[in-house]
Amino acid sequence: MTTPDSGDAGTTVREAVVGLLRATGMTTVFGNPGSTELRMFRDWPDDFRYVLGLQEASAVAMAAGHALGTGRAGFVSLHSAGGVGHALGNVFNAYRDRVPLVIVAGQQARSLIQLRPFLGVDEPAQFPRPYVKFARQPERAADVPAVLAEAHRIAMTPPRGPVFVSVPEDDWDEPAQPVPPRAVHAGFTADPDALAALAARLDACARPALVIGQGVDDEGALDQAVALAERIRAGVWISPLSGRSGFPESHPLFQGFLPPLAGELAARLAPYDVVVALGTPVFTYHVPDDSPPLPPGTDLFHLDCDPAQAAWLPTGTSLVTTLRPALTALASSVAASDREPPPPRTRPAPVPAGDRLTPELVLDELHRRLPRDRVLVEEAPSHREVLHARVPVDLSGGFLTTGSGALGWGLPLAVGRALADRRRVVCVLGDGSAMYSVQALWTAARHGAPVTFVVLDNGGYGAVRALGRRIDIAPVPGTDIGGIDFARLAMSFGVPADHADHPDDLDKALDRAVTRPTDDDGPHLLHLHVLGTEGTLYAPWAR
Repeated sequence: MTTPDSGDAGTTVREAVVGLLRATGMTTVFGNPGSTELRMFRDWPDDFRYVLGLQEASAVAMAAGHALGTGRAGFVSLHSAGGVGHALGNVFNAYRDRVPLVIVAGQQARSLIQLRPFLGVDEPAQFPRPYVKFARQPERAADVPAVLAEAHRIAMTPPRGPVFVSVPEDDWDEPAQPVPPRAVHAGFTADPDALAALAARLDACARPALVIGQGVDDEGALDQAVALAERIRAGVWISPLSGRSGFPESHPLFQGFLPPLAGELAARLAPYDVVVALGTPVFTYHVPDDSPPLPPGTDLFHLDCDPAQAAWLPTGTSLVTTLRPALTALASSVAASDREPPPPRTRPAPVPAGDRLTPELVLDELHRRLPRDRVLVEEAPSHREVLHARVPVDLSGGFLTTGSGALGWGLPLAVGRALADRRRVVCVLGDGSAMYSVQALWTAARHGAPVTFVVLDNGGYGAVRALGRRIDIAPVPGTDIGGIDFARLAMSFGVPADHADHPDDLDKALDRAVTRPTDDDGPHLLHLHVLGTEGTLYAPWAR
């Protein structure tokens, strides 16, 4: 007879968890296996896929890319304390970028925990905090499936994000009850009176603006944001250092990207009397600046699903809400405006080819070859402003980067995103960024991930050099990293590669790298030596 403590005598924790993963669509597992996870893989099911990352941070970022591509939570298997420690930089990125991940880490056997064993973890639930939404080691083996089910529901509830469960290695063979799938529908709308007051303020204002954050892309609210912007003829900005797209950059109302400096951000928003921020904290700053967050006479309204974010904002009125229903309600409530729309954003002219490759030339030529449905991943901090200016993104989900600044995210994120639907991804990397997670090239080759990696090599950490100049530190020690042959390195991992040093070689190299015969034509890397070796930073806000 089955007791409540023992679970179903015919079902183990492992079998119950496999059933849960299958029911929730988490049948692709990203990880780097270790001894305390081995029993989870007994009788590994044929309909599951294990994607090996050669370092745990890369496994987390690949799972994040896969989650962003599928719309489902990514599943990650990590190894006890050391593996979780390696992974935490990208767990931080996933938390800031609202990527739903279910992270399971091994723990030593329950019978050994009191003895502080080799590979044991003290206070495992505290280890990844505060950068997970939920962290727990179940009290009993029989509780593991139910705790994982709860964790999954929390990961997928707005604001989405990573969750963490520590499982002692001897739990997997213990009996447990299967967990039936259960749906949680978590959309919610702000108080109707608050939305009505915002609609009235928009009707009465002279010059409205929208600030788009990654919440718009995360919640699939791009169409609703466009409809509101067009109805009120608002200027539209992307929030500072946003990790996602969220508004078509070729749209005539699009004005550009806000800088992560208080004074310059306030100056960009000074022409507007009402600013409505959507799914963004707005005030993401990179360096100190004593300027006020907004100029006098500018009212801020902030719509987001995260009550914690609403609480810490220094100014404005916050409406805690998911975006799609709120924007739909607003667009139907406000009057269609006949105010003069803001002038369209000025696009930079194409640059002529000179004697050296420049980021401007490379990105102009890259944009010319990019099909509209390609996904663009960026981790080139020295050249991000140039990329934004010269490679507009118009599709929801069409642009991914790190919204938190921890490097080592972009390269494996692109691999996981490509594995989600086999659509070709183009990943633009700096030479410094690429070296944080270069081992993910092996996974790209192993699984034939359709990713084009474009490495812009300026010989060092150009963004750090430029920030050093800003505070009168020059030269900055430890910012020179030249001499890496990325093409040969990629080929050693099994990724076909080319390099180019001169504009005359660029066209053919980009044709081979970007214009692949099919999306399933596997990975390719292009290594480009670009002007900027002395630390030129192509970001006006950082000069």
